[in-house]
Amino acid sequence: MLYWLGVAAFALAILISVSLHELGHMITAKRFGMKVTKYFVGFGPTIFSVQRGETEYGLKAIPLGGFCKIVGMTPQDDDVAPEDQPRAMWRFPVWKRTIVMSAGSITHFLLAIVALWFAAVFVGLPNPDLKLPETAAAQRAEVARIQVGDCIQVNLSDQTCVVGQNGALPGPAAAAGLKNGDVITKVGDTTIANYGQLTDVIRASKAGPTVFAYTRDGVAGTATVQLAQAQRPPLDNPQGPVSQVAVAGISWTTDQPALVTYGPVEGVKATGDFGWQMVEGTFTAFKKIPEKVPALWHSITGSERDPETPISVVGASRLGGEAIAAGVPQYFLMIFISLNVFIGIFNLLPLLPLDGGHIAIAWYERVRSWLFARLRKPDPGRVDYYKLMPVTYAVILIGGAFTLLTVTADIINPISIFR
Repeated sequence: MLYWLGVAAFALAILISVSLHELGHMITAKRFGMKVTKYFVGFGPTIFSVQRGETEYGLKAIPLGGFCKIVGMTPQDDDVAPEDQPRAMWRFPVWKRTIVMSAGSITHFLLAIVALWFAAVFVGLPNPDLKLPETAAAQRAEVARIQVGDCIQVNLSDQTCVVGQNGALPGPAAAAGLKNGDVITKVGDTTIANYGQLTDVIRASKAGPTVFAYTRDGVAGTATVQLAQAQRPPLDNPQGPVSQVAVAGISWTTDQPALVTYGPVEGVKATGDFGWQMVEGTFTAFKKIPEKVPALWHSITGSERDPETPISVVGASRLGGEAIAAGVPQYFLMIFISLNVFIGIFNLLPLLPLDGGHIAIAWYERVRSWLFARLRKPDPGRVDYYKLMPVTYAVILIGGAFTLLTVTADIINPISIFR
C-alpha cells in the first residue's frame, strides 16, 4: 500500500513541477505584456475550464504535463488576431523573450534549490567526506561493520523486497536484534577479522540458529541469528549460477555517516556545492545516453538492467514508491530534485521544439541583424520556422522513440534501489 501511495505521490509531484514550469512561462509573459490565451494542466479532453480576463484556465483528462498558449511565439503563427499583433511574442525584445522561454527551466531550478536546502537542513545531504571502498575486494578487507536489512528475498526476484511477497522474509539479523553499525567479531566458533570473512563464514554455515558476537559502541554482546536459506550467485561473480546458501540479511557499512545535516546558513553553501555536483552529473549523463541505448534495448529483450541506464517518469515514480515503502523518504526527495535538475537543463538544449531552441533562434536573429547592420546590408528579418520543421520533426521522432524505449524498460525490467 505504501509503495503505491509513494508512486502516486511522486507522479503528483512531477505533475505539479511541470505545471509550475508552464506557470513560469505564463507569469513572465503576462508581466511583459504578451497575451496568454490558455493555461491548462494536463492534455486531452477538457474536464473543466474557466475564463479569467483574456486567459482560459483549466484541467484536462490526461495528467501528463501542461501547457500555456502565448500569442505569436513565431512570426509564422497564423492564428494571431489583427488587434493582438502588437502583443505577439516574436515582436518583443530578444531579452524579454529569453526570460519568458527560460522561465520554465528556472522554475525547475528554483524547485530543486528549495528542496535541496530543505534536505540539507532537515534530512541530510550525502556526506562529502565519505570514503567508500572502490572495489569489492577492498570492501571485503574492511572491518565487519554491518547494515541490517528488514527484508530478504529467498528467491532471486526483480521485485521490491516486501515481507510476505515473492517469498520475501524478515531479515534474520534484524529479527535477532542486531543494529546498523554493529561490528561482528565472531560467528559460531569462528573469529571474524573482516567483512569478507564474515560473508564467507555465513554462506558456509547451515541454515538455523547461529550465535553472532558483536561490539556496539565499544560494548560487547551476542545475538542468536536464525540464518535463512536463499538463492544467491557467487560473491565474486554476480552473473554466475545461483545456489542455495545461508544468509543473515546484512551488508557492509562504514562508520562515517552517509548523510550530513547543516544549519540554515551553512545549508545555503551545502545546497550550492551539491547542486553544482548534480548539474555536472547531469551533463555527464547526457554524454553517456547514446552508449546506454543498446543496454536499454537489451534490458527489454531479457538481459539484466544496467542500473546506470536512463529512466522515464514511470521509472522515477516507481523508485519514489520504493523509497516511501522502505521508509527512506530522503531518496524520494533526492530523486525529485535530480529530475527537476535534469528537466531544467534538458529544456534549455538549443533544439526545437524545446525552449532552448526558441531561445537559440531569437539570439541568432539578433546577432545576424547586428552583423548585417555593421555591414550596411538590409536586415534579413526573422527565421522561417517552416524551413526548420524537418529538424524539429526529427528531434520529436528521436525523443519519442527514446521515451518509449525507457518507459518500456521501466515497465518490463525496472531499476530498483532496494533490491
